[in-house]
Order: sequence, then C-alpha cells, then structure tokens
Amino acid sequence: MGSLKLTGIRKSFGAVDVLKGIDLEVADGEFVIFVGPSGCGKSTLLRIIAGLEDASDGRVEIDGRDVSAVPPAKRGIAMVFQTYALYPHLTVRDNMALGLKQAGAAKDTIASQIEMASAMLSLEEYLQRRPAELSGGQRQRVAIGRAIVRDPELFLFDEPLSNLDAALRVNTRLEIARLHREIRSTMVYVTHDQVEAMTLADRIVVLNGGIIEQVGSPMELYNKPANRFVAGFIGSPQMNFLEAERAGEPGCASVGVRPEHFSVSRDGGRWSGEAVHVEHLGADTILYLDSKEVGTLTARLFGEHAFTAGDTLHVTPLEGQLYRFDADGRTLF
Repeated sequence: MGSLKLTGIRKSFGAVDVLKGIDLEVADGEFVIFVGPSGCGKSTLLRIIAGLEDASDGRVEIDGRDVSAVPPAKRGIAMVFQTYALYPHLTVRDNMALGLKQAGAAKDTIASQIEMASAMLSLEEYLQRRPAELSGGQRQRVAIGRAIVRDPELFLFDEPLSNLDAALRVNTRLEIARLHREIRSTMVYVTHDQVEAMTLADRIVVLNGGIIEQVGSPMELYNKPANRFVAGFIGSPQMNFLEAERAGEPGCASVGVRPEHFSVSRDGGRWSGEAVHVEHLGADTILYLDSKEVGTLTARLFGEHAFTAGDTLHVTPLEGQLYRFDADGRTLF
C-alpha cells in the first residue's frame, strides 16, 4: 500500500550538487529514518519525496506509481513538519479536518476519522481548543493527527521533535513508535538526533555529502559500520579513532574503539593517560583521557566510579571490539 522507490535522485542548486544519485527502496509498512550531518541532503530528499521540491534527475515511485511529476496533494502522502504548521484561528478539530474537507470527504467520514485519531493520540479533551491553548507536545500530536485522518499511503516526518524539550521528546517519540505499531503505515522520518533514529527505525539511511553511506538496521550500523564515517556518526559519545601505527596495529591505516568498549583500571592496561575531565552522570561515568601513546581518548563506564581529573588511568579495548579502517576509511572486517 505504501512502498517507496527512489531511483537516481539528483538535486542541484546552481553549481552545488546536494543529492548525487540516491537509490533506495522502502517496503510497505517500514519505518525508515534519514540521518546525517547538516547539509547532507536529508531534508531535501524528503521534500522531493513529498513533491515540495523537484528533483534535477531521477524517479520517485509510491506504491509502484511514478509520482515524479505529480503534485503533493495527489501523491497519497501526509507530512508532519517540525514547526507544526497549524492554523492558529482554527480549533484542533478544524485543523485536523481541514485536509479532508478540502478533499471533499463526507461529514460522517470526517467525524469518524477525527474520533479515531484523537483517541489514538489522547486529544479528545482538546478538540475545541486552539493551538495557542496547547503545549508544544500537544500541538505536535495535533499535527500528527491531521496526518493520520487522511489515511495516507506514506507518512513523512521532517524533524518533528526538534522544537520540544527533552521530556516531551521522549514522550512524543514513544507515541510515534506506538502509532507505527498500531497503524503499520510506511513512515519516512528525518532527524539529526541519533537516539530517535536508533529507537524508532526499522532501518536507518546514513547520508553524507549527498550520497548514501550505508543502509541497515540500527544495530547493524552500530556493530558493522561500512566505513569510518558511519562508525563515527552512530554512537554517543563518538567512537575513538587512533592512528594504527601509534596504536600498535599493523595492516590498517586507523583503528576505532567505542567509548563503552574499554576496560579501565588504575593498575595497568594497553594504553595509559591522564584524566583531563570526568563526567559523573549517575548511570554512566564519562572519562576524557590525554594519552601520550595514542592521543585523546573517551571512555564510558556503566555506573558511578570514583575517578577524578588528574588521575592516571589505563585503558584496554574489550576483546573483539577494535575496528580497523583502510586508508580510504573503509572498514576491514
């Protein structure tokens, strides 16, 4: 019902190539998330899928239908923006109903769709309020409800949680995950927050400089990054990268160790360093070490540890948790 296929999608703004030939297939009912650094092309790609931008070249198919030249309203999509895009003079009910009214839906159909969506998103008591009377999280739920009532083939989300505070982001993320489980619609979602990507996605698409670096499940990208860029982008704090020669690892150009894949002691280990800063987070302790042997290191330990700045500590990568990269940044498996 809502499959998506992108073939050779390119986009240029003057002499700047923003997308350089994107090929991707999204299965019906799949939740796919685009991630990547600012300027990588992820929002531009989403807007091309929506029909809000024209591709310079390539083909967009939704449910097997070429929609490359089809206007947004006729693509069978619904888009949720980070700015909510609600009409301030309309009630929640009227904001949710507007798209259906414009499409000529019957009154009883509109009423039943609003009843279904408002129950799903716990908005029943807010239907007569206007956006100014709602919190940011409630407004975003209204924007999602407005998309649900249209029963689209494809949901598109453009950084929908970026304007919410930390607690609301968590709650709304849980609601979006539950929503996907219940309605099983195809969802394509753009975010700069890798926690959202890792917790929501069936598959993650990592974009960089207008190309796809890797596509895979969250744990595939975490455990088997295709290259140094993906290895450094997925995971927080970021993976440590060391020169192979300094690290004593022949046969590669550089090595990587995730902060959570170190053992740390005061007595001895593979590399030593001075703790220049320690973050005590309760559930975790983050250590920043200055090692004369290999350079700056970040280690993440579970729980609380009595280390302080100035301590001399020794770190050792856990068995099997050292990543090796060639001179072009490709992972050597």
